[in-house]
Amino acid sequence: MTAYEKIYEIVKKIPRGKVATYGQIARLAGNEKWSRVVGYALHVNPAEDEIPCFRVVNRFGGLAPAFAFGGIDVQAMRLRQEGVEVRPDNTVDLDKYLWNGL
Repeated sequence: MTAYEKIYEIVKKIPRGKVATYGQIARLAGNEKWSRVVGYALHVNPAEDEIPCFRVVNRFGGLAPAFAFGGIDVQAMRLRQEGVEVRPDNTVDLDKYLWNGL
């Protein structure tokens, strides 16, 4: 399995209404130094409907300014549709919405 395939399999597991961080996905994929690799993989997501890359945020809960599928407003909209509150500064409360990775 390639690094991207590992990343995609993990991202598919993030439940509705939860988010994960790039670093968290990297650790779960087996290499804590892969945060940027996670970002690259999600930017070329081959199956947007199956791999919910909009559920991945930075370590501060920040949305991606260059979200691959329509920009930060689309990422915010999709998260809100799942019940995730997105603050005016385009961050989410990780204490409330962070997936536990199980």
